[in-house]
Amino acid sequence: MLRKSLPSWTHPKILCRQMSVVARSLKYTQHGEPQDVLHLVEDQLAEPKNQQVLVKILAAPINPADINTIQGKYPVKPKFPAVAGNEFVGEVICVGDKVKKLQPGAHVVPLATGLGTWTTHAVYNEDQLMAISNKVGLAEAATITVNPCTAYRMLKDFVQLSPGDTVIQNGANSAVGQAVHQLCKAWGINSVGIVRNRPEIAELKKMLECLGANAVLTEEEMRTSDIFKSGKLQRPKLAFNCVGGKSATEVSRHLNDRGVMVTYGGMSREPVTVATGPLIFKDIAFRGFWMTRWSKENYSAPERTQMFKELCQLMEQGKFVAPTHEMVPLEKFKEAAAAALSFKGFTGKKFILEMSC
Repeated sequence: MLRKSLPSWTHPKILCRQMSVVARSLKYTQHGEPQDVLHLVEDQLAEPKNQQVLVKILAAPINPADINTIQGKYPVKPKFPAVAGNEFVGEVICVGDKVKKLQPGAHVVPLATGLGTWTTHAVYNEDQLMAISNKVGLAEAATITVNPCTAYRMLKDFVQLSPGDTVIQNGANSAVGQAVHQLCKAWGINSVGIVRNRPEIAELKKMLECLGANAVLTEEEMRTSDIFKSGKLQRPKLAFNCVGGKSATEVSRHLNDRGVMVTYGGMSREPVTVATGPLIFKDIAFRGFWMTRWSKENYSAPERTQMFKELCQLMEQGKFVAPTHEMVPLEKFKEAAAAALSFKGFTGKKFILEMSC
């Protein structure tokens, strides 16, 4: 909320000294369920100084990890009082006098994690932000730093893939799963998705195939499918698991010799159980991946810059779209947060807070 309007000719370096900004933020002072511990509060923001940047948040998604963090079930433990949220796309309003690369009007996304993003305005350091083309859609930009990056890194970092190779994944309708299908299509890699059966299965299969999946099978169909034995597709070199339990075991059975399964989630809350036969006779391997850790360890790495460059190019070209989502007003955060971890519906819809003010 801006308390003062300014002439269009106002210089960006003195802009901050002539306005008063009140941020409306979703804060919590203890762990618990979001609907119980989150409160919408107003805070007067200090003007940005030195390398600081005042950002108007345009949109911020609700990710499962955000909910787990609020609940106290995630490895990241914020200091209280904390602003919830980890991703956003925003617009630079004004900058401190030592900011070199960012200018008012630029769209930005977070490079750092745990900034607290469910807010209408915030002051961040310049090195915590990355400029992004305003040609990238609002939903795509708001969700770029977690799920697309997770899919990108898992496809790049564990197995050397070539066009024509095959990747298999469970939870294929998740946000990461949708990203995997799109990247595989862009890179000429075959992708097979496994999903839970449901009344709207035909619609779900069609949606994932439109994103780029070569085949989408239910867990029951996968157990009897000859898609690999028949030679229709090569056996997968790489598998992604976000479910765990029996689903992960079944996926691992289809890996090729010396194939790798990467686990990045555990929606079933059941442990990954390894089938003895494939482990011994195929020498398959099991790895884990956490995007937050990779981002911290590669904060300024050229590989990270290249990753964002490629993802943004695909988004601008219309070859990569945001996951199935719904934009919701900030005031309806309780309903959106409660629905974020629901498994109802034919696909995992992502809720994105729209910070209109």
